[in-house]
Formats: sequence, C-alpha cells, structure tokens
Amino acid sequence: MTDHYISRSLEPVLVQALREFPVVVLIGPRQAGKTTLLQHTIGARIPVVSLEPPDVRVAALGDPRGFLDFHGTPVAYDEIQYAAELLPYIKERVDACRDQPGQYILTGSQNLLLMQQVTESLAGRAAVLKLLPLTQREIAGEPQRPLPWEAAGRSAPMDTPMAGEVWSQILRGCYPELAKNPVRDARLWQASYVQTYLERDVRNLRNIGDLTLFQTFLRSLAGRSAGLLNLSDLARDVGVAVNTARDWLAILEASFQVFLLRPYHVNLGKRLVKAPKVYFTDTGLLCYLVGLREPSHAADGPMGGALLENWVVAELVKSSLHRGEEPALYFWRTAAGAEVDVIVETAAGLIPIEVKASATARPAMAHGIAGFRRDFGDRAAPGYVIHPGSTPLPLGNGTIAWPLAAL
Repeated sequence: MTDHYISRSLEPVLVQALREFPVVVLIGPRQAGKTTLLQHTIGARIPVVSLEPPDVRVAALGDPRGFLDFHGTPVAYDEIQYAAELLPYIKERVDACRDQPGQYILTGSQNLLLMQQVTESLAGRAAVLKLLPLTQREIAGEPQRPLPWEAAGRSAPMDTPMAGEVWSQILRGCYPELAKNPVRDARLWQASYVQTYLERDVRNLRNIGDLTLFQTFLRSLAGRSAGLLNLSDLARDVGVAVNTARDWLAILEASFQVFLLRPYHVNLGKRLVKAPKVYFTDTGLLCYLVGLREPSHAADGPMGGALLENWVVAELVKSSLHRGEEPALYFWRTAAGAEVDVIVETAAGLIPIEVKASATARPAMAHGIAGFRRDFGDRAAPGYVIHPGSTPLPLGNGTIAWPLAAL
C-alpha cells in the first residue's frame, strides 16, 4: 500500500456536524489521523492552525481576542489542549453568532482535561467526535461496510483476508502511519510512539515524577488485557498504592490508550461479576508492550486468546465511535462461571459474541451464548462466534460462526 489517504468512517459524520453545530471538537490519540481527516474533509477552504508550536501558543495566550480576530472564521485549531484558555473566548464569539454552523473545529489528544474544559465552556454549542486508529473496514477501503448483524444477508465479504494476515495486522496495529507504509519498521515506530506518549501526554495530564515506574505499570496492564481488572493486584505487582494505580489508569483512558468494558447487569437472581475488563485501543502497541515480535508467537503463545478478544472488542469500539456513536458494549459473566465475551446492545436486542482461537467451528463454542439466550429470552438476539475460520457457518439455534478476518 502506498502512502495515500485512507477514507475514514467518520467523514460523513464530521461533515454533518459542521452543518449543524457552531463548534466541532475532534478528539483521539496522537497519530490517529485527526489532522489528515480534517485536511481531506475541509480541504483548503478552512485553514488549520496548530497550537503545538511554542510561538503560536504564546501568541494565542498573550492576546486571545487578537489571536482569534487574526484567524477569523471558519478555522480549525489543531491540538487545542495546548491553548485551552482560548475556549472561553471562542464561546464569547459563538454566543454572538449562535446561528452560524461550522465556525470552529478543535482537535485534541487528551480527553480528560480537554473534555472538562469543553464541557465548561462550550456546553450545548459543540459536537464532540472521536477518532481512534483505523478499523479493518477502513483499511480495506470499505469505511461504511456494515457489521455482520447489520447486513441484509449474513455472508462474509468475498475478499476477506486470510486469518494469518489478521495476525500480522494484530501485531502491526492500526495506526495510519503503519497501515499506509507496509515497509515501515513497526516495532521502531511503536517504541517511538510510547516514548513520545510518556514524555508529552502523560506529563501534561499528571505530574508523574517516575516515568519508568509508570511504564512498568503500562506493561503490567498490557499483560492483563482482555481480563478482569483487579487494581489491588496490579498495584501490588507494580509496587504502587491502589489510588496511584487508579489515577494512572485514568490517564491511560483519558489519552485513549485503553478502555474498560463494564459487565452487563440485570436482576436475574444470579450473582454477577462486577469488575470491568480492560482492553488496549491498538493491538500493535499491546504486542509491543508485552514483547511479541512475530505473528506466530502472538497466535500460538499464552496471550493468543486475549489478543484475539482485544482485537475484536477494539474493532467494535472503533466502529461505533467512527459513526459518531458511543459504544454500547458489555460482557456477561456469572459467579458460577457462565460467560459471554461481548454483549452488543442494539435496538433489535442484545447480541452475544464469543471470540475463539480455533479455526474449526464447533457447536460447543456457542455454549456461553446458549446460556445467555436462555437467561435473557426475547431480549437476546442470535449470537456470533468470531474465530479464525474462512467462511460463515451455522452452529445451531441461530448462532453463526463468523470469520475473524471479515469483522
């Protein structure tokens, strides 16, 4: 693949938001393609001003009204977290001309502080969109391709990549820089990304004195991906207080490196697990952090199942966010051991999904789904077993074995 623009599912959502809101806020991790998306969507008609260079930042903070006057509207301010003090002045301008959409586009890579400031200054005036690394449908050039349960039929795309290619993708990750440049050394890029992330975003979000200890925490968390999160155990293993571990987890969430899946709770008279599960936004960075270098080692090693589950859940999260929707994803696990990896809450019902590492589909793979559907009755829709097979297969009772590579 040559170095060209990859169409994003979020494009039509961004265009629509610019037609309806005076301010559009686009947030996501570093290098996810926010600036590139803007440049492709708005072209040369709206200038993009980066607030990261120190001299630009000084000008913005020294005379906010003069700075805004100079650039006028419409305008896009990239990395707004570096000059968040502009937000009250932007609010002032928007309130003076509330009926004009598409005045300001703001991008940022730090969710926690930025969203607090946006909420305080621009509540009711801004659409907030999130852009994460690429989905598989974006990489395949089909950014609007529906998810399996949304398609009219239930057959996989004809040009589905082989499962071995998916393992290479899991190891390489989905950041645009690596997807567009297949000869780029992924491990070298990932090492640089982690170091830049630690030195910039982490220090901006919290005053952390020992970045080495934080990196140990990050690697220890990576080893727990797709598992139940026990902060006490994690804090003990790293050698920090539980409150510190909680703060550091909040940093990773705020900077879009990890996300938590909550258990689905209803009153069924059963004891349900209450701890969340933790996942990494990008499996490439996850593999780098746990020291995996070869697709075969990733597929056959002790983390193979966790990596597959992380990949599937991350795909579902990215697919929802890139439509401008918050993911309605959960997991289900009872104290007795019954479980389903992912529950997708839709208008049509609760869709149970299991992720299995075997390429050979068997009805026993759907055991957890069958239990979930018994408990939830009409609220539970037919489920899916996502696995490294090559074609969809029925497993009985409406459950379909779905190719991992076709998700």
